[in-house]
Amino acid sequence: MTKSESIRRAKETIESRRAESIAAYERRIAEVAEAVPEFAEIDRELQKTGPKIVAASFGGGDAKAEIEAIRQEYEKIAERRRQVLIEHGYAPDYCNIRYSCEKCSDTGYVGIDICDCLKQEIVQNYLESSGLYSLTKNQTFDTFCLDYYEKNDRIGMENNVKILKDFAEGFDPASSPNVILVGATGLGKTHLSSAVARRVIERGFYVVYECAQGLLAEYEARRFRTNSYSASDEGDDIDRFIDCDLLIIDDLGTEITNRFSISCLYYLLNQRLIRHRPTIISTNLRGTELRSRYEDRIMSRVFGEFQPLQFSGDDVRMQKVKKTSQS
Repeated sequence: MTKSESIRRAKETIESRRAESIAAYERRIAEVAEAVPEFAEIDRELQKTGPKIVAASFGGGDAKAEIEAIRQEYEKIAERRRQVLIEHGYAPDYCNIRYSCEKCSDTGYVGIDICDCLKQEIVQNYLESSGLYSLTKNQTFDTFCLDYYEKNDRIGMENNVKILKDFAEGFDPASSPNVILVGATGLGKTHLSSAVARRVIERGFYVVYECAQGLLAEYEARRFRTNSYSASDEGDDIDRFIDCDLLIIDDLGTEITNRFSISCLYYLLNQRLIRHRPTIISTNLRGTELRSRYEDRIMSRVFGEFQPLQFSGDDVRMQKVKKTSQS
């Protein structure tokens, strides 16, 4: 799901809520009007006040006084309406519109400002489209445990956590650095990448997470459709890798390496660097292994433009398995 698609769906969700609120309100009005004829007449009188105000506003004369008189008339009718509801066993607000968000009346905006309810829907869509939705439920900074790291490894991990927390809290698509997480499997690279993603998304930015193998498979699939891997086709979902505010590429080095995959990786990294869009890469490969696997033009960008964070220690996953088996 692209960024624009995420926002469009969020707006549609808010619009749907508003439509449901109005439909429920109209059902309650119809229900009471059928049971209480007096209520139906009062409700019709209330509906006439809006046109009266419009007519007074453009009718010349003392519009202010006329509008005030209509307002007072409205309040009297509205009070009688509430009394009729109470007399027939209904709550006095039973026939009011009940919006999901009273702040914006389910429009998504308060004046010209975006409402928190729409922001939350956009964030939720960003989470779902990021590729990290299931991971970010449990893999946060708060759930990252340093107890599995000892001595210098723990000191290094404490520093990594601080750097990545600061990255997430201060994220800016135009100025945040690129980062590469390097270390053996099971040392928390994916957990902390997920934690960064969740916090950045919560702050309203569009994040895309994909393992290197899946990312390059998408470029491969597109090549068979279009005989091209450039992201020039308007609306192509693959554009999200280039256009997202933050791209997280997990497990670089697990993908099949060939001329095409290397060209795609170079194209993607180069485009994001040109556009000043931050990228986080995680890999189990050492520096020498990366250099032997990828071309110099890729490595010059990775080692020249990415801040390296070294992950060291004993495989945390295996420690957890061992601890569980012993308990």
